[in-house]
Amino acid sequence: MENSDPFFEDISDDHVSGYVAIVGKPNVGKSTLMNALLGEKLSIVTRKPQTTRHRILGIHSGPDHQVIFLDTPGIIEPRYALHESMMGQVQGAIRDADLLLFLHEATQEEPDTQSLEKIGDTPAFLVLTKMDLIPREKVLPLVESYKEIRAFDEVVPTSAKDGHNIQKLLQLVLDTLPEGPPFYPKEMISEHPERFFVAEMIREKVYQYYHQEIPYSVQVNIVAYEERGEGEKDYIDAEIVVMEASHKGILIGESGKALKKMGMTAREDIEAFVETPVYLNLHVKVQENWRDRKNILRSYGYRS
Repeated sequence: MENSDPFFEDISDDHVSGYVAIVGKPNVGKSTLMNALLGEKLSIVTRKPQTTRHRILGIHSGPDHQVIFLDTPGIIEPRYALHESMMGQVQGAIRDADLLLFLHEATQEEPDTQSLEKIGDTPAFLVLTKMDLIPREKVLPLVESYKEIRAFDEVVPTSAKDGHNIQKLLQLVLDTLPEGPPFYPKEMISEHPERFFVAEMIREKVYQYYHQEIPYSVQVNIVAYEERGEGEKDYIDAEIVVMEASHKGILIGESGKALKKMGMTAREDIEAFVETPVYLNLHVKVQENWRDRKNILRSYGYRS
């Protein structure tokens, strides 16, 4: 694998690389699994369904490999424009992938035939998640049901909670990927800019703090991100977009106390991620029916 580009220096002839898309219906543990495989929290994790809205790219590199994992939104039937954009992200990830990790929660007894229809004949592993919740022998009928529907290259029972089979799964992925040079510099962990992850961290905190009080239709946009250098805090101005005025009142709380409390914990996570002190300014904006207005979705970074 000879190349004069310094990017490829010291790359062995048996170096493997490729794209691996993590797919399945909502809440099967896709984001949790990617974070476990990377050993780094890139995807936000909440109890709300359809938390992941974008195709989130995470890079796992070693001396002889580079795996580009793609965490995807849960597969659903679209009901409005935001869903259509999310399912476009899933289909794009499937098209780009050398390998799919098709996830199914071990406690769910019936095969996910709806999602299977979407993945075509791309090589795939069946990954059973949340195995810490069920005895291993109880998933055997589920595995047999899947084998009657589609051939999988591997069947891997996992638990991200206790680390069961996470390293085994990673090794199986490496054994499957083709030989080739890295796609990115080895020190990179993602191609997304810092402001993308900052917005995701704030959205995660909204879900964690408000639970059922605030519906799924919350958007976070970074209005300004200023790196101010040594001795000064970076400045981040973020807007939280909701669809109803009543939701704005809930987020802000009495005298702004609720928003301030949530912002403090978001700031702590952001500072740990960017490794520098930040000043986080949060404000709430009402944008009616934004999730079904394509021009607004484009301005928020959603591709059609």
